[in-house]
Amino acid sequence: MSPRRSLPARPCDAALHETMVKTIKGLAMDGVEAAKSGHPGMPMGTADMAAALWLRVLVHDPSAPQWPDRDRFVLSAGHGSMLLYALLHLTGYALPMSELQQFRRLHSRTPGHPEFGHTVGVEVTTGPLGSGVSAAVGLALAERILADRYNRDGHDIVDHFTYGICSDGDLMEGVASEAASVAGHLGLGKLIFLYDSNRITIDGSTEISFSEDVCARFAAYGWHVQHCDGHDGEAVTAALEAARAVTDRPSLIECRTTIAKGAPTKAGTSASHGAPLGQAEVEATKTAMGWPLTPTFYVPDTLRATLAQQRDALTAMRTAWEQRFAAYRAAHPELAAEFESLQRGEVPAATWAALPSFPPGTPIATRKAGQKVVDAIIKSHPGFVGGSADLAESNGVHISGVPEQSRGVPGGRVMHHGIREHGMGGITNGLALHGGLRAFDATFLIFSDYMRGAVRLSALMGLPVVHVFSHDSFWLGEDGPTHQPIEQCMSLRLVPQLDVVRPADARETVGAWRHALTRKLGEGPTAILVTRQNLPVFAESREDISCGAYVLLDPPGGGALHGILVATGSEVALAYDAAKRLHAQGLAVRVVSMPCWEAFERQGRAWQDEVLPPAVTRRLSIEAGTTLGWQRWAAHSLGIDHFGASAPADALAREFGFTVDEVVARYLSLA
Repeated sequence: MSPRRSLPARPCDAALHETMVKTIKGLAMDGVEAAKSGHPGMPMGTADMAAALWLRVLVHDPSAPQWPDRDRFVLSAGHGSMLLYALLHLTGYALPMSELQQFRRLHSRTPGHPEFGHTVGVEVTTGPLGSGVSAAVGLALAERILADRYNRDGHDIVDHFTYGICSDGDLMEGVASEAASVAGHLGLGKLIFLYDSNRITIDGSTEISFSEDVCARFAAYGWHVQHCDGHDGEAVTAALEAARAVTDRPSLIECRTTIAKGAPTKAGTSASHGAPLGQAEVEATKTAMGWPLTPTFYVPDTLRATLAQQRDALTAMRTAWEQRFAAYRAAHPELAAEFESLQRGEVPAATWAALPSFPPGTPIATRKAGQKVVDAIIKSHPGFVGGSADLAESNGVHISGVPEQSRGVPGGRVMHHGIREHGMGGITNGLALHGGLRAFDATFLIFSDYMRGAVRLSALMGLPVVHVFSHDSFWLGEDGPTHQPIEQCMSLRLVPQLDVVRPADARETVGAWRHALTRKLGEGPTAILVTRQNLPVFAESREDISCGAYVLLDPPGGGALHGILVATGSEVALAYDAAKRLHAQGLAVRVVSMPCWEAFERQGRAWQDEVLPPAVTRRLSIEAGTTLGWQRWAAHSLGIDHFGASAPADALAREFGFTVDEVVARYLSLA
């Protein structure tokens, strides 16, 4: 048994527990009341279970919030954010009372839903229900992978749990179900969720829409399931201890609760879910529980003193780990150095050296080129992990010679997510959030819609994950319009902080991965869109696409430009061949490859004007997708603003006008 599993629950008498619960309730009511906005019922209903977890079980150190071996806590029911803010403030994180008093106010560190990177101690951005559950699965999976790689006999440097609180709403969402299925399949024994089973949503009782046996469902997923009274701190603690003893299954503890517990008229009703209780109800609630009406945001001095003592004990646990890590460094210096480097998010020098190169001329699909790049990265980067939603061979992320993640192979770095795109995206976010790993996922571009919520959250959190999307246009052919992405590429470009890279050939594909690996935590994810069909490899293309766009081909002899063809991905080859024909007609036409709009935008006006001179207004964009948005770079566009069709790719190209003849004709028609 790991040392962390054998830790007994910390002593906590009934009086301390009750004081903590009342304080949480008071802060939640006052914060929501001051903001005139929020969700008071959930924090009030979960105060007992949260107090049991944070006072008795959770191992963390507020003075070192990034300690690698801390337990992770995920409030998947992010609408109850005042619960988390109260816990962070009370236990000593750098979240002063003034921030709680500014709940939901502009520039405060207490936004309406918890935000990773914005508020210290928040492990994951939550609010879109179910997303916290999927991220927690990724966090627990990351712990298992890292523990298997770095722990040695007598040196358990990675040994922590992932805990969470989820709601009825979380467990209605499909993303939670997808991720929970994966967690059960893999047997993630250090993942424990407290399920706030209060049977209330905004619309009213869950009876109107939700009558399944949730615990039976989770048992079927392969989870260890318990039931307890969520308002009985001792019962919750006992259930947590029982869950911690289970090594081969994740745990769900159904805690039956009353939303807004203690409120005289609104407890157990949807009226307490998404709106302030009202001053009269707050006062009646405080009076009923023997709590002072003034001052608001009241915290007893005795509680602060006791929690300060607990902080000292937690800090001692962290310093003891640091001493163990020092011994580990002495015994295993290379592993320790690697561990610390990955915690800093560094890419090994060996990875840059291992990236393949591709000779000009030999056609290859960018998904196939990507396959060689991914294979090189994962075999040279010990923290590189990821996988596909059942389509690994098609996506170009099928990896041989590297262990696959399973119950029997806890250190496997190749994931099989099954046909669960949204859950995959959420799990990948959790892998990236944990620290020490670089994560990727993969599916067809058309199915990016299934995982849109997870992609948006990876961007919102600034996570440097890589989303590989293959079969990126109608060129995939016979599968037809259900599988041919039209609007997906452009819609991904709408997501802030997401860099969308559509490489023109194998060399730019290497550049896409170089670009993705250079992005750091806080900068955001990268979506790499790759082709099914073979593409030529240009002598003029670049393996460094950080500029976003560049001149691939200029007319021979120089001189004033007649016009510019701007293209991405597979359509760069069309632009290239069309420009050669136009050159033969004496027209000085430039070809610009624009693999990444976002990187091009960040370069600034000088580079943009060099690549796309403002005086040259005769411009035609060419991309096998919707034309909406291309007006930013070109006055005229060749694209597709309708759904595709089922036919061989060459037939579709002729039908939709994606031929050299059509590009030349369209260009010649421009004013």
